Amino acid sequence: MNLKDYVTIVQDYPKEGIRFKDISTIMDNGQAYKFATDEIVKFAKEVGTDIIVGPEARGFIIGCPVAYALEVGFAPVRKPGKLPREIISVEYDLEYGKDTLTIHKDAIKPGQRVLIVDDLLATGGTVGATIELVEKLGGIVAGCAFIIELSYLNGHEKLQGYNKRALITY
Repeated sequence: MNLKDYVTIVQDYPKEGIRFKDISTIMDNGQAYKFATDEIVKFAKEVGTDIIVGPEARGFIIGCPVAYALEVGFAPVRKPGKLPREIISVEYDLEYGKDTLTIHKDAIKPGQRVLIVDDLLATGGTVGATIELVEKLGGIVAGCAFIIELSYLNGHEKLQGYNKRALITY
């Protein structure tokens, strides 16, 4: 299955000059969504995965069905103020400023093999911060999986030394 056939390109969103890659048209097609999920499940098995971690919000949409299929847990990575128990956090750079991500302090056990799952690899800021959170908790990043990689934004450079799989590359 060619997943690019199920991605809708939205011109000038969220601002003029951007060609937004909308994966909701993968998710609203049962066969395409299942195919994408199954491909990430295969990768998770290849790298050995004890738990899935996904940053909000699309990391939840992609990561939860993968965790379900593998019969492993899922740990959410969220913006500040969204997780109810004790957390750790990491601040990371955005194009014009900074942002912060958090995870429950007990979400990852030392030595657990973690697959980070998200919809998109662009500049690598979100996945880089998520890797930092996992490793602060003693987790081992087994790999990072994405539906789409925008290779021209060089996010893959932040993943040197980590297993990576993108189902679609632009």
